[in-house]
Amino acid sequence: MNNKRALLALEDGRTFRGRSWAADGEVCGEIVFNTSMTGYQEVLTDPSYACQIVCMTYPLIGNYGVNAADAESARPWVEGFVVREASRMSSSWRAEESLDSYLKRWNIVAIDSIDTRALVRHIRDKGAMRSCLSTIDLDEKSLVEKARQSPRMENRELASVVTTSEPYDFPPEGEERFHIVCYDFGVKRNSLRELAQLGVRTTVVPASTPAAVALALKPDGIFLSNGPGDPASMDREVAEIQALLKAKVPTFGICFGHQLLGRAFGGQTFKLVFGHRGGNQPVKELSNQSVEITSHNHGFAVSAETLPPDVEVTHINLNDQCVEGMRHRTLPVISVQYHPEAAPGPHDAEHHFRRFVSLMEEASSRKEVTA
Repeated sequence: MNNKRALLALEDGRTFRGRSWAADGEVCGEIVFNTSMTGYQEVLTDPSYACQIVCMTYPLIGNYGVNAADAESARPWVEGFVVREASRMSSSWRAEESLDSYLKRWNIVAIDSIDTRALVRHIRDKGAMRSCLSTIDLDEKSLVEKARQSPRMENRELASVVTTSEPYDFPPEGEERFHIVCYDFGVKRNSLRELAQLGVRTTVVPASTPAAVALALKPDGIFLSNGPGDPASMDREVAEIQALLKAKVPTFGICFGHQLLGRAFGGQTFKLVFGHRGGNQPVKELSNQSVEITSHNHGFAVSAETLPPDVEVTHINLNDQCVEGMRHRTLPVISVQYHPEAAPGPHDAEHHFRRFVSLMEEASSRKEVTA
């Protein structure tokens, strides 16, 4: 067992001493927390966590190991990992590797044996902030200063860091019904799998792809994925989305894609105090008053007051009433702030992929009538 010490320092001066249990090193990033009880591998490999140090609120992490099937991207994206107790045993029949060896292989610094409840209460009170995690520099004043010198998340563009370098196709399961273009701002594999199960072939393209290039593929729909960073930093991409909207192609945005749509509609976004991250966020659909328990991972949100009259807010968060879903009143465009693909999380929101397919079915029917 590794008895090497580690130190976590926050920019406001709060520090936590614990034990290193993965790679040696020093990293800085925004400190956030995730409330999921399982699914730590999906959290680690979610590109939306780029440049963030993630604390898991569930106390025991690592007990079922890791495996290739549960990865949501090709690599872990977190800057660092914070847990109460890291399990040194992997007792699942699906385990292919222990979590600590996986993190060491990917050079991820991690700390355990700290009071994660105290850390989470602090973040909830003071907000998500810059932090630094080190197994090298154990001087509190030094590490706090390093946290203060690290980049802020506000106005930070990160989609270019996580996006695909080249377009690729994700095939449908069974007969192909529709072909869509997915703008990869940090897409998770389970989104592509959910679409594939509905007979959708997805061409995944880099985040910087011009609208004209995407439309030249003659897609039946456009999917704007999740991703990291501040949507306010994406002016060029917002302009391309506005060009896509003019083409009136059925469009579905989730999480970061939802925020970019909000900006493309003419609205504004803002930073939440500590964000929504986990699998237990209650969301109300305003049309029928139903409630979904949903999976979230975001630190920014769309300002409802700034949206134009032709955009309807369809869903709100019951904890803080922020915008969780939108629908354009005249264009075939829908979005949700949360993760309908879950991974990890509940599957209450899975039906939103079917809503997207319904938009494409309606558009196809109109084409047949006018042909």
